[in-house]
Parts: sequence; structure tokens; C-alpha cells
Amino acid sequence: MITVNVELGERAYPIHIGVDLIHQTALFAPHIAGAGITIVTNTTVDPLYGTALRQALAPLGKRVETVVLPDGEAYKNWETLNQIFDALLSARADRKTTLIALGGGVTGDMTGFAAACYMRGVPFIQVPTTLLSQVDSSVGGKTGINHPLGKNMIGAFYQPQAVIADVGVLRTLPERELSAGIAEVIKTGAIADARFFAWIEANMAALNRCEPLALAEAVKRSCEIKASVVAADERESGLRAILNFGHTFGHAIEAGLGYGAWLHGEAVGCGMVLAADLSVRLGYLDEAVRRRLVEVIVAARLPVHAPALGEARYIELMRVDKKAEAGEIKFILLKRLGETLVTTAPDNAVRATLAAAV
Repeated sequence: MITVNVELGERAYPIHIGVDLIHQTALFAPHIAGAGITIVTNTTVDPLYGTALRQALAPLGKRVETVVLPDGEAYKNWETLNQIFDALLSARADRKTTLIALGGGVTGDMTGFAAACYMRGVPFIQVPTTLLSQVDSSVGGKTGINHPLGKNMIGAFYQPQAVIADVGVLRTLPERELSAGIAEVIKTGAIADARFFAWIEANMAALNRCEPLALAEAVKRSCEIKASVVAADERESGLRAILNFGHTFGHAIEAGLGYGAWLHGEAVGCGMVLAADLSVRLGYLDEAVRRRLVEVIVAARLPVHAPALGEARYIELMRVDKKAEAGEIKFILLKRLGETLVTTAPDNAVRATLAAAV
């Protein structure tokens, strides 16, 4: 097992990475102080791993409740969030009740938001079961839900007590879900570590085969990078924005198609292609680097052609992005592998990128 620490003073927490961690009672015990536990999971994950988690928690002698939500980005909304609150209130959960998010990014985001809101804050633990959630969404304390007008526009920064990333559970991931997670691994290398990016290129076949050693290394290095960024800028007032490389375009794709039509990682993969194209058009990035990025995204079995939403619709959706200021869209662009900048872009360049990408 490998442990990466997120250094946030009183809110610091460990990320445990390894195989079969979901069965290890001792990993959960230090982070559960109260008498009650509520597991929040979904209809896909509960039949696979719900029993294993409940068995691991049984020796703690706690009261364990389970809330099973519908699965998918389309359900990341107020109605589904209220199912968590309904269960907590019905069980008379108190301030020491610990929520455990067992699932992917949607489950983790909604459980964290529920934990931030219920009785103005209760503890929670992340047990991410997708590669995307292990390398990205479970780390850093971003929680929330979607709104029809924008992705993740309603939420809170709220840190977990711990992240327990069992790479063994990834063996049951469908191919699309695995590729969606690899997108966030690629993103991390592109924005922060050129050597890690080269490692991803060299090990893409092993990642596509879901080999545990390759996955563990990808999760470890991605979490190390994200932990360092979050420790320096917990609430995204500056540096943390670089983690959104590919997301400005990607979130527009998700919202424009309807949440769930493309997986988040698929939209981010295509979004990185668009952001790299814009980086070249504005003179920040060499064409050779753009080609390398596109080639590794193709190797990860991710889409590289944007859906035809129309240039005006893309721009409308991107103006709702959380990074936008006074109606101006902020883009995370590449200067070289491992170096980014956050900037605006001329409308004609953005439109040219969109026109070329469809």
C-alpha cells in the first residue's frame, strides 16, 4: 500500500492506494468517531462492492445504513441529493455520523456535498471505484451537483477524512469508464510533469489492459501532483485552476449534449485536444507537442472530434464556466508539457478552434 498525504493543516488527510483495501477494517477505523455510518453508493456499485464494504465495517460495531442512488451523471442533481438527506433524517443521523462515498465521481461529489450541508457539516470518507474518481474527483474537496445551465455550479469545498483508493476494484470497469479515467491521468501529466507524461505514453497499453501495477503508479503520481496543487491553493483562487485543463471545452460538451451522453473523461479528453489547438493558434505551444497530446488521447481510446453543437452554443456554455469573469471565458492553455497559463482568448481564435474540431 502507498499513502499520499494532502497537507491542509487541520484538514489534512491520507490517500491510501493499493489492492484489496476495501476489505481492510483498520484503514476505516481511525476516521469513524461516531456511532453511525451511512454508505452512499449507486445501483451499479452496490451489488459489486457494497457487501464487501459492509463486512469490513462490521467489526467496528457501528450502526450502518446504505443509500443506493441511481447511477449516472444525469442524476447529479437536487432530486437525487435529497435522497441522501431523506435517509439521514429518517435514520436520525447526528453530527458524528460518518458518510462513506462508495462509487465514482458523481457519487463522491454528491456525498461530499451532502456531508458539507447536513447539520452544517459531518465527516465523510471517499472510497472511489472508478479510475477517474481515484486520480481526480475524490481528492481535493470539490463537491457539488449539476444545474441544467452549468456543470458543478452548485457545491462546496469540503475535505474528506480519508481517501481509500482500491485499484483492485477497477477490474470491473467497462472500457469506456477506464478510458475516461485515463483522460484525467493524461491531463495531470500534461499540466505538471513532462516525465510523467512520457511514462503515460510508454505505459498506455498496460493502462488499457487494466494492469494493477501500472494503475497504482498512475493513481499515485496523479494524486501526488493534485495533492501538492490543492495544498497550495485549496479554494482555486489561482494555481488550482490549472487542474481544469480541457475542462472549459469539456464541460460545454457535457452540458450541450445533455449530462451523461458523454462521460466526463471523454469530454475532458476532447477538451484537451481543443485547448491544445487553441494554444497553438495563439502561439503558446509547438505543433509537435500538440500532436503528441492528440496521439496519446487517441491511444487511450478517447474521442478527439468535438460534437457539432455550433460555435455560438459552445461560447454561450463556456461563459457559464466557473472560471469566467465578467462574461470573459478563461482558458487553461499549454506552453509546453508541464507548463500552463490561464488566460482569455480572442473570439475569432476560439471559433477557429471549434470549427476545426468538429
